Amino acid sequence: MDFGDILNQWDGVQKAEKNRAKEKAKQPQVSHKMANAPTPEEKAARKRAKLAAEGRIYEAQMEEDAKKSINPMELWLRRYGVTDKDKAADEYNERAKMESREYLRTMRPEARIDLHGLTRDEAWLKLTGFVNDCIRRGLKKILIVHGKGNHSNGSDPVLGPMVKTFIEQNKNLGTSGHPDRSMGGTGATWVIIK
Repeated sequence: MDFGDILNQWDGVQKAEKNRAKEKAKQPQVSHKMANAPTPEEKAARKRAKLAAEGRIYEAQMEEDAKKSINPMELWLRRYGVTDKDKAADEYNERAKMESREYLRTMRPEARIDLHGLTRDEAWLKLTGFVNDCIRRGLKKILIVHGKGNHSNGSDPVLGPMVKTFIEQNKNLGTSGHPDRSMGGTGATWVIIK
């Protein structure tokens, strides 16, 4: 038997398979289903309803997920989600930094208010509104400029002690102190917002 004979034999087998396929296609197809048989979707819906009644709907969902052809990575991501570990680490470091008292003491004030020329009552009202606004905006450190009292009537300053009393009475305000001379020295007070 040479190569030509092998090719002829192979062609014969191929033709015979084609003829069998044509004959099979000509025959009427007979359904072996029962009349009014439920579709696969109806079967799945009935099974879900039964498991839901038994409180096992999660198992039905797992079985359906297993039947569907889906990329395993996509399935895992749908179930468990994605966590950005770098972002979470940065947020943690930022929170730790903000909680550090030393950092808060050395950071620059995020907002400032100048109370020069106001009476005690006017300054109290203006300071209340300013602090509430800063809390709403999420600020951590503010600067209150009240002056040294050089132009106050009488010998004692008016606004400095009022600011100290305000800080002590306000439950949202924490540590306070005077900044260096370039930011006002004893004529200003910085405050950490809790």
